[in-house]
Amino acid sequence: MLLAVVLLLLVVGTVAFHFLSPWWFTPLASNWGTIDLTILITFWVTGVVFIAVNLFLIYCVLKFRNRTERADYEPENTKLEVGLTVITAIGVAAMLAPGLFVWGQFIDPPDEAWELEALGQQWRWMYRLPGEDGELGTTDPGFISADNPFGINPHDERGQDDLLVSSSEVHIPVDRPVTFLLRSKDVLHNFAVAQFRVKMDLVPGLVTYMWLTPTETGTYDILCEELCGVGHFAMRGRVVVDSQEDFDAWSAQQVTFAETQALPPPDPTIGQALYGTCMACHGVDGSGVEQLNAPKITGLDEAYIAHQLTNFKKGIRGANEEDKYGQTMAPMMALLPDDASIRHVSAYVAGLPDEQAATTIEGDAEMGKRYYVTCEQCHGDIGQGIPAMGAPRLSGQSDWYLVRQLFNFKHGIRGAHPDDLYGFQMGAMARIFRDQQSMFDVVAYINTMPSPAEGENQIASLELNQE
Repeated sequence: MLLAVVLLLLVVGTVAFHFLSPWWFTPLASNWGTIDLTILITFWVTGVVFIAVNLFLIYCVLKFRNRTERADYEPENTKLEVGLTVITAIGVAAMLAPGLFVWGQFIDPPDEAWELEALGQQWRWMYRLPGEDGELGTTDPGFISADNPFGINPHDERGQDDLLVSSSEVHIPVDRPVTFLLRSKDVLHNFAVAQFRVKMDLVPGLVTYMWLTPTETGTYDILCEELCGVGHFAMRGRVVVDSQEDFDAWSAQQVTFAETQALPPPDPTIGQALYGTCMACHGVDGSGVEQLNAPKITGLDEAYIAHQLTNFKKGIRGANEEDKYGQTMAPMMALLPDDASIRHVSAYVAGLPDEQAATTIEGDAEMGKRYYVTCEQCHGDIGQGIPAMGAPRLSGQSDWYLVRQLFNFKHGIRGAHPDDLYGFQMGAMARIFRDQQSMFDVVAYINTMPSPAEGENQIASLELNQE
C-alpha cells in the first residue's frame, strides 16, 4: 500500500510541477514557434506514457497485493502484443513526425534571406556582413593572419566591401529572414540564442548554417553550447535585433575588409615621439617603475598593447572607481588623439629590448603550477602568450603587477565592462584563486619560467621540431 501511495504522489507531484513551475521557455523572438510546438508534443506524449505506466503499476500493486497464488505463465498474447506495438508506433510517430517537418523547414532558408557569417574561436565570436554588393567574399584558412583574422580571399572582389565586426556584438534587422553562415577556426563550437529557438554546430573545415526571422527588437545573449575547452563557459556574445533604420546606422559605422588592408603600417619613429609622456612612468626602456605603479610593458605583443590603450581611451578600462591606478592611466590617453597614434606608439613599445623584470613576489611555485594548468590554455605552457587568443605574455613581466591584476579581475575591478570581452573571460577564470596567497603562488611559478630570450629560443626550437 505504501508503494502505491508513493507512486501516486510521484505522478501528482510531477504533473503539478509541470504546470506550476516558474521555469519555462524564454520568450519567443523569432519565427520558430513550430520548434516550441514540437517540444510540447514530446512533453505530452511522454507525459501521458509516464502517467499511464505509473497508474498501471499502482493498479497492479493494489490488485495483486498479499497474494500467495502461483502466477500463470503465458508465453504468447497476440492481442496484447499487437496493441502495445500499435500504441508505441503511434506515440513514436507523434514525436518524430513534427520534428521531421520542422527540420525540412530549418534546412531550407528562403531565397530572400540575408546572409551574414559568425566565426567562432576559443573563446570569442566575430562576424562578417555583406557590403554594398550584398555578397560575402570567399574565404580560406590559408589566408588567416593577424591582419586578416577572417581568412578572406584578398583576390576576390566580392570580399573587399565585406563589413568586419571584431567585437562580440552583432546587429541584425527585425522582420527580415537571416541566414547565419557558421565557421570555426579551431574546435567544435555551437551558436545558440535561446530566444531564437535555433542552434547549430560550427565544425572546423566546414561551413554550416541556420536561419530565422527575428520578430522582436532587443538584445539577446549568444552562447556556445558545445564544450570547446576550459574557457567554454565564458564564450558569450550578443545579438541586437534593430529596426531597419537603426541597423543601417550601425552597419554604416563598421569597417570594410578593404579598409583594414589599406591601413598604413605603424611608424615606430612617430611612436617614439609619442612615447615621451609614457616614459615618465614606464621608464625610458619600458621596464616599468614599481614606485609609480607603472608595470613593465616591453615583451608584450603589439596588438595587445594597442588593444589595452584603446580600452583606456574608450573608458572600457580604468573607469572603475576602485581601480585607482587605472584611473591615472585613462586621462593620459588624451595625448593619443586617434587610432593611428595608438598603433604608432604600440609598435615602438613592442620593438623595445625585452629584459626580465625583477622578482618581488614569493610563493609556493609547486602549488602555483597546479593553478597555472588553467592559465596555460591561453597564455601558453611557458607563459609566452598566445596573440590569437588575446592573451599577453606573462613570463618576464612585473610580478607585482600580475598579482594586482588577478586581484582586480577576481573582484570585478577590471573586466566587468560589458564591452571588455577578454576581461570578462579573465574575470571568470580568476575565480579559481581562493585568496591572495594562491595568486602569489601562481605568479611565483610564472617567475620560474624561461626569461624572454630563453623562451623565444624554446619556442623556435619547438616550431622547428614540429616542421
